[in-house]
This record gives sequence, C-alpha cells and structure tokens, in this order.
Amino acid sequence: MRPTAHPLSTLAVFLLLLGAAPAALAGEVRVAVAANFTDAAKEIGTAFDAATDHTAVFSFASTGQLFTQIAGGAPFDVFLAADRARPQRAIDDGLADPDSRFTYAQGRLALYSREPGLVTGPDVLDRTDLGRLAIANPETAPYGAAAVQVLANLGKRERFDDHLVRGANIAQTFQFVATGNARLGFVAASQIAGHEDGSRWMVPDQLHTPIAQDAVLLKAAADQSAARAFLAFLKGPQAAEVLDKYGYAPGG
Repeated sequence: MRPTAHPLSTLAVFLLLLGAAPAALAGEVRVAVAANFTDAAKEIGTAFDAATDHTAVFSFASTGQLFTQIAGGAPFDVFLAADRARPQRAIDDGLADPDSRFTYAQGRLALYSREPGLVTGPDVLDRTDLGRLAIANPETAPYGAAAVQVLANLGKRERFDDHLVRGANIAQTFQFVATGNARLGFVAASQIAGHEDGSRWMVPDQLHTPIAQDAVLLKAAADQSAARAFLAFLKGPQAAEVLDKYGYAPGG
C-alpha cells in the first residue's frame, strides 16, 4: 500500500515553491555601456534593480572598444553606445536584433577646466599658455570625434595638432582635466552635471554632428526577459528623470 502524503508536508512544499517563484523569474542582464553614460547608467541600474526582479551588471569602455569586444564574442546582452553607427554595425553583422535599436539619449559636449574663470567661451582656445588640450580618442569615442569637429569648425584644428592628449574614452579624458594633467578638455556634459566647480563652455550643438546614443539588444539575449525588461525600463519615466539630471536630451 502506497503511503499517503501528509497534508502539512504537501503544504510546506507548495509554499516553498511559491516563495521560490519570483527568484526563478529573476535574471541578470549584462550591459556594455559607453563611458560617458557611466554615472547615469549606475543610477538607472539601481532603479531598475529596485523596480524589477532583475539585476543589471555594467561594463564601461569607449564605444569602439565595446564594439570590438562584442564582435569578438564578449558575453553582453545589451549595448548602450555613444553613437548610432556601432549599433547599426552590430545589426549589419548579425550580432543584434534589428527591431530593438532606438536612441536612448542625446549627448552634449562641454569644454571644461577645473580652474575657475579660465573657460568663458571658445575664445579660451586662442590663448597660448594652455598646454595640452584633452579629448577622447576620435577613432573609438564619439565624443572625441565631436571634439575634433568642433575644433575644425572653430578654425582651431591645426593649432592643436601637436597639443592634444587623447583619452582612451571620455572617462579617462575627464580624469586628465580633473587631475590637472591637462588644463582643459572636451568632456561629456553629463560628467560635470550637478556641480559648478571649475569653468565650462557648453558647446552649441550645431558645431558638431549630433551625439545620438543608440541602444540595441544583442542576438545572444534575444529570448532573455531581463534584457528586454532593461530596454523597456530605459524608455520609461524613471530613466527619463535620470537623463535630465545628467544633462542628456531625451532620445528621439
């Protein structure tokens, strides 16, 4: 005769499974993020973790470096670039879902110095005592490419040919300026949002190609609910508040 399960034992197993259900649905999304978006991404990630059963794990580097890693098989689920070109290349190369791409933010560029009163406008670039000017590597970082366009449009490109220090990404570029290794540099506006230290000039958008920052779901995560939930969250009102806080214009 088969023994009868005790009703309390059955109830205990049911409650255990019920309690485990949310954890079973929880997931981790691995996000490759352009360096300019570091602080904003961390804040959005914290809000995402609190609002969902998922966890966002970020890796930060220049857009070009991240694309190279993705093309080499790095295990990322979502790509938040600082341009539109690399997400499109990821789609063209069969690495990303073509229906998932959207512009999550519009970046802004600033000329910044930690010295109060030094930067009052583009005329500071006429000074002969500046030393080196910091920019991000224009080959891999869209903010660096934008900085080169600004110098060209202001007629200052040749003047600084031998006086540029290039950061591997915009985060390193900002460190050059913040530590005084360069008296001034072109940085992301998001890096100096929320404080008035030093001096700055917000570069007019018409002096460079718009810094439209696109997001895309990578093919390896096509069926991953955590990745799709993160992209949906990035389009929502909580993320929009963070974008505004860090000086980004909303995506279009």
